[in-house]
Amino acid sequence: MAKIPENYLPPRELWPEYTTPEEFKDMPERLNIAQEFLDKHVAEGRGDNLAICFMDQRITYGELQKMVNRFANALREMGIEPQDRVGLRVVNSPPALVAIYGIFKVGAIPVPTSPLWSKEEVAFVVNNAEMKAFIVNEPLMGEVEKAKDGFAQDTKIIVVGGNPADVEAKGYLSYEKMIEKQSDSCEPEMVNKDDIGVILYTSGTTGPPKGCVHFVREIFIESHIVGDYVWKLQPGDVLGGAAPVSFAAGFGTFGLIPFAKGAAISLIPKFSPQDMLELIEKHGITVLTGLPTAYRALMKFPDFKKYDLSKVRMCTSGGDALGVETFNQWLELTGKPIWEGLGGTEMLHLVTSNTMGDKPVPGSIGKPLPGFEVEVITPEGNPAKPGEVGSFCVKGPTGTVYWKPYADDERLLKSQKKGVKDGWNLLGDAVYRNEDGYLFFVAREDDMIKSSGYRISPAEVEEVIAKYEAVADVGVVGIPDPEKGQITKACIVLKPGYEPSEEMKEKILNFCREHIAIYKLPRVIEFMDSLPRTPTGKLLRRKLRG
Repeated sequence: MAKIPENYLPPRELWPEYTTPEEFKDMPERLNIAQEFLDKHVAEGRGDNLAICFMDQRITYGELQKMVNRFANALREMGIEPQDRVGLRVVNSPPALVAIYGIFKVGAIPVPTSPLWSKEEVAFVVNNAEMKAFIVNEPLMGEVEKAKDGFAQDTKIIVVGGNPADVEAKGYLSYEKMIEKQSDSCEPEMVNKDDIGVILYTSGTTGPPKGCVHFVREIFIESHIVGDYVWKLQPGDVLGGAAPVSFAAGFGTFGLIPFAKGAAISLIPKFSPQDMLELIEKHGITVLTGLPTAYRALMKFPDFKKYDLSKVRMCTSGGDALGVETFNQWLELTGKPIWEGLGGTEMLHLVTSNTMGDKPVPGSIGKPLPGFEVEVITPEGNPAKPGEVGSFCVKGPTGTVYWKPYADDERLLKSQKKGVKDGWNLLGDAVYRNEDGYLFFVAREDDMIKSSGYRISPAEVEEVIAKYEAVADVGVVGIPDPEKGQITKACIVLKPGYEPSEEMKEKILNFCREHIAIYKLPRVIEFMDSLPRTPTGKLLRRKLRG
């Protein structure tokens, strides 16, 4: 087994305090995620159960197991060993899941990477993770080909799709050729529950992407907790949404949690409201999950009411503030509430959810999942009173551990010291609790606008501006001001038929005056053709500040 050098992880005294929920006290010391989340379902008679819906394809657990085994055998043949890092730059498709579970099967560590990363970011993560292999969909090879001369080690590039002869002529390995003659039987490589299970990289909003280490036990526990208590998944359920499996949130959402519970996933290659609505019907989606922007886009689709959503038993959201308005609009339109929650790359997936209560509280991110503890701490270091905004501090079965903290002038050692205090994970979110114990997300602490002593939530201002009849999209940030420290800036996309003008700015300001305090009003309004967002719709505020 490839041994992880000691200095690739922070010193133990800087690690968070991990807790193990009672139901997982007896989890095995050695296990394999592919065996637990895939092979067991087949062994227990669920091999004919649906695992993946993709366009017109329907793949059962038994079929997926054979595909995974063939790919795992190919990885072993090329020398991939336990704890080797294998990168993923893939689109939502069956080969993405085959790759993930093939990597798990041989005891290696999957490293999802964003399809949006430039050649510099690709090279940085390949080198930082010291990838032994890199699995890439052929349409996403452009930046990889530009970056490969900068790879510091011999990283084998496995290309999914394209003409195998052309792929091999370029010196790459063809995924299709690799698996065609392999056996569909494969013994799983058992690993220790304290071995590294996955490295998830952040989006790199404040510098190079940060590698977040999650151990095998975290994958096992978190997947079962979210599957049981948030989505309440069972065999026969179909989880659908648009999160890319190459992003941290999508990796957990579609790559881990449904398979822990023997449920199926519906994969959409690229989100559009019409395609998503068609797949809800076609694939019989029972649990729909997505960012607030996805729900808003669906509601704006002219033919929304023509589609049958009757099989959807639950709608969930996270990643951005949902807002009361979106919650109420969706409930009125569909009769289905949206159960909001909050998590983070550093915590693997969700840590709170509205499903922990009897009914969803509009605007709330709910209560801690079983096994997690949450404290809200004021800037002065005191426990916050109900309604008082403070830092979101978490302790549970997952936690913040950064990969290679001593590299780049100990950049991530500093992040580790900042992100973990006295065993608690400080996630960088500003939140508050109400009298009933429900948590409410205010903003990322770095996004909070501090103007003349006031703390302003950009999400609160966005929700108001979004209600104005002429506004199609809006993003709010704080920008420097010599007198006030910061002032509020609103970046607005207008609906077709409305034109940017000083008069339009004044109309929007007058509308805002009716709904929010004067100190929260945007002092600068900029009209834009579109707002910078991730493929899942998450707003990239750093680009609006620049």
